[in-house]
Amino acid sequence: MALTDRENYLRTARFEGGEWIPCGVGISAASWVQEREAMEEVVARHPLLFPNFKKGQHDYDHWDFGPAHRPGEKFKDAWGCVWDNAWGGLEGQVVEHPLADWRNLDSYQPPDPLVQGDRGPVDWNKNRENVEKAAREGRLTGGGVAHGFMAMRMWYLRGFENLMLDMAEGRPELSRLIGMLADHNMTIIREWLSMKVDMLSFGEDLGTQAASIVSPRAFREWIVPAYKELMRPCTDAGCEVYFHSDGYVMELMDDFIESGVTIINPQDLCNGIDALAKHVKGRVCISLDVDRQKIVPFGTREEIRALIREEVMKLGSQRGGLMLVVGIYPPTAAENVDALCCAMEEFRTYWWDGRASHSTG
Repeated sequence: MALTDRENYLRTARFEGGEWIPCGVGISAASWVQEREAMEEVVARHPLLFPNFKKGQHDYDHWDFGPAHRPGEKFKDAWGCVWDNAWGGLEGQVVEHPLADWRNLDSYQPPDPLVQGDRGPVDWNKNRENVEKAAREGRLTGGGVAHGFMAMRMWYLRGFENLMLDMAEGRPELSRLIGMLADHNMTIIREWLSMKVDMLSFGEDLGTQAASIVSPRAFREWIVPAYKELMRPCTDAGCEVYFHSDGYVMELMDDFIESGVTIINPQDLCNGIDALAKHVKGRVCISLDVDRQKIVPFGTREEIRALIREEVMKLGSQRGGLMLVVGIYPPTAAENVDALCCAMEEFRTYWWDGRASHSTG
């Protein structure tokens, strides 16, 4: 009997052997509005990757991009951070920081995570209903904390340069701020774990193109203890810990794994496919963030296919341990998205359909 999507996902994550490589394509609102009907035609041709899509479901002329994604809008989130945005459908950046002056810390109050999300109210009863419905239907269940839950939240609140100086100087206020954020996130984590979800997601963007944003030494001193505190209850409960970071993070990879990450979502080209194969493959499941900067947006169909093939060959195995995910952003054309989907569909079963019979994996 064939595995369900949930069974295949968890077996892949746990190196227990699946039947296909889990693949996902997320198309940004900016790309939908850019490509419009051309993107619809592509998505409709790939129901395996987009099973719930229906033509005509989007209103491109009246698309609400949502808070911190609307062009020309300044938005104050629940933490008091003010966001500015220049491109509809892509997230903006924080331009006003409520804790830029440490003197504000004594009176500062974070939002209550039981009633308030970062950009709007949160309904935990509805979250529980959704998880219970997914479990009854045999689908993967999951939750998570907000993207930028710790290190990024610190520079949203303090400002980036201020935070870098804080770490270098060992400012005592920093420990208080980290404790505040850890308590906030732990409340969220406990809510999700009470629902017995399969997976919890954590995400921060900790890398530039060629190095980690925070030095490995500073990361281990200031951030890793909080990561371990937050992820330990998940692993203790048998819940998969999914962690995302954009940018080059190879020098932080051991810390992620030691903190409790079981599924790592690194970008492929800036970290290096060969480096991931050498240092990460087999240690933790790789949910590979497929290139969105070079080959997928600008390459030929043949180059896109070759990239997916190389990643499956070098990072996959019959035991599992590889997933493929890709985010689509401007200026990626619909034709390139079609090439990407075709390549994913071609190679998703490579390790189990007989083509790898002479490979050791």
